[in-house]
Amino acid sequence: MITLLFRYRAIILIALHCVLVAAGYSLAFLLRFEWMIPAGFLRTYIWTLPALVTVRLLAFAYFRLYQGWWRYVGMRDMHDLLKAVAASSIVFVAILLFVRFEPGVPRSVLVLDPVLTIGLIGGVRFALRAFRERRRPHASPGVRRVLIIGAGDAGELLLREMHNNSRLRYAPIGFVDDDQRKVGFRIHGVAVLGTTSRLLEVLVDHPADELIIAIPSAKRDQMQAIVNRCLESRLPFKIIPAIAALTDGQVHMSEVRPVRIEDLLGREPVQFDATQIRADIAGRRVLITGAGGSIGSELARQIAAYGPASIVLLERGENALYLIEQELRRKHGSVEVRPVVTDIRDREDVASLFRDMRPEIVYHAAAFKHVPMMESHIAHAVHNNVFGTFNVAGAAAEHGAKFVLISTDKAVVPSNVMGATKRLAEKIVLSLNMKAHNHFVAVRFGNVLGSNGSVVPLFQEQIADGGPVTVTHPDTTRYFMTIPEAVQLVLQASVLEEARDKIVMLEMGEPMKIVDLARNLIRLSGREPDLDIPIVFTGLRPGEKLHEQLTSDFEETIPTRYEKIRVVKTELPESIDRGLSLLWDAVESREDRVILRRLQEVVPEFSPQAALLASLRDRLGTSDSRVRNRSAS
Repeated sequence: MITLLFRYRAIILIALHCVLVAAGYSLAFLLRFEWMIPAGFLRTYIWTLPALVTVRLLAFAYFRLYQGWWRYVGMRDMHDLLKAVAASSIVFVAILLFVRFEPGVPRSVLVLDPVLTIGLIGGVRFALRAFRERRRPHASPGVRRVLIIGAGDAGELLLREMHNNSRLRYAPIGFVDDDQRKVGFRIHGVAVLGTTSRLLEVLVDHPADELIIAIPSAKRDQMQAIVNRCLESRLPFKIIPAIAALTDGQVHMSEVRPVRIEDLLGREPVQFDATQIRADIAGRRVLITGAGGSIGSELARQIAAYGPASIVLLERGENALYLIEQELRRKHGSVEVRPVVTDIRDREDVASLFRDMRPEIVYHAAAFKHVPMMESHIAHAVHNNVFGTFNVAGAAAEHGAKFVLISTDKAVVPSNVMGATKRLAEKIVLSLNMKAHNHFVAVRFGNVLGSNGSVVPLFQEQIADGGPVTVTHPDTTRYFMTIPEAVQLVLQASVLEEARDKIVMLEMGEPMKIVDLARNLIRLSGREPDLDIPIVFTGLRPGEKLHEQLTSDFEETIPTRYEKIRVVKTELPESIDRGLSLLWDAVESREDRVILRRLQEVVPEFSPQAALLASLRDRLGTSDSRVRNRSAS
């Protein structure tokens, strides 16, 4: 029976519309003549009814009233119905003007008929929807009772999808919301049961199987408080991520997922100009260095969506390169993907690549980034981060390619080797631009959540192993953003005219305590910090600071038209050619103390930590007074 209904659905809908249109027209005549239609007007009614039904059905077809499911009727469907009835009424009146009937159709009938038609068709549609919603199986086996946290637009859209799709097996029992004024109101028949702060009390009177947080705009403190209450409830809970609410203005159950640590950052979704980015990338040849890393691979994903002519993926790790290559080929088959296994430290390889591939835009994400490790591998850090950048940026300058450097907040008043090498990379980019007049830009930002080897995956592994979770210091703070957000802002900054030939800084929000991050991750795993999983403080590692900063005392920032992107006003570097030459000689000598001294000479703001100097003295069995004196200054 159901199969037959689906097969003949269009015929059934057309027949039903015929009946309702005829009923509306008939009722208009009956009301006009107080249920006794004179013979002459009855004849007019009989002759004009087929014309009206035909015109109405054609209008309904034009406005696609037969294509939607009546059980999903909403305000947009009613708007289409109004347009269809209005258009068909105008056509019907035009017909009556050309084809004279005696007696004619009364003007009151022409006014009553469209009103009654809209009421009948709209009423039947809403009645079917109401009937279906009343049949929702609240107590059926397998149906989960859900309490929605947030009675705003996202919560309403979520509720609507639950109502419209019984296969989801969700029965919404109510809302809670921060706004006291909403308590007692009903949304599609579902009540706002209380405020968010009284979540536990609401759950006593209205037991639920699951909670869903539907507040995409929540700030950090607000989201933290909500998550804490969800944890106290001991119920499973999920969230509509902020980015999902921006994709198409809709919210879908497929986007609901468990809460992640990035949801607790309270960062507003990035507003960016996709048209401007597409105009810069579409049809052009793009090179991404470090394409297998966290930032490099996300750059590849987002850039591929803008339709470049080709993407050259430069990476020295074959496994990471293979994974991103296969992903791009699978998801963006129309984009030419060219994987290249090479090392940016090999100047001849880089030059050959530029000659063969002729990239027009270069995103340089390749770098050594682990601070403590680079303190013990100074020569490798300088060779890769400084001279690797010099090779790629120099080739870009020679071939007229636009160059975008991925920098870091650790380049600001660096206290470690990694930060100093990235600061020197910034200087190289600005210096090359003064000579080549290409479009060069360096983009500086803080930590990204979930990157390879970062603190979040480490904490998650430690939690999975039962602890302890190791934190360097109880007061350590860091700036955080998500990888997709960082890359979106990098792409936007790279096309900003006011950022051309400058260092730009991404707005990182408020710094977060690392110990708070650890506690949140433990709670999200369903356990309690210090009770189930201990936290151990291990002391700052070599090269680490308690707090990072995004600009130095010698820099100021200038706002751009994008709130989350600021231009860093800094002094243009003096010629660094001689300093780089001396630094290269030191790298070739493999003497860390000499490399460190030369690095300080070309990056005067670099102040290596005492632990590094002591380590060098221990390894060399001697004291280098020049290094010590420069550090003290």
